Amino acid sequence: MPMRTEIAPLLIMSKLEQFDYTGATAVALLLLLISFLMLLVINTLQRWVRKTSR
Repeated sequence: MPMRTEIAPLLIMSKLEQFDYTGATAVALLLLLISFLMLLVINTLQRWVRKTSR
């Protein structure tokens, strides 16, 4: 079902096929930002756990 069970890479590809480069870029940038945010949170949690376990 479109926009409900669609995964992000498929959404990017469909936008590229429709020549919607702006939309594809927006989805890709959103995925990139979410990935970096998750890495930051995970690293912060690991640092906090190491600091409190000493």
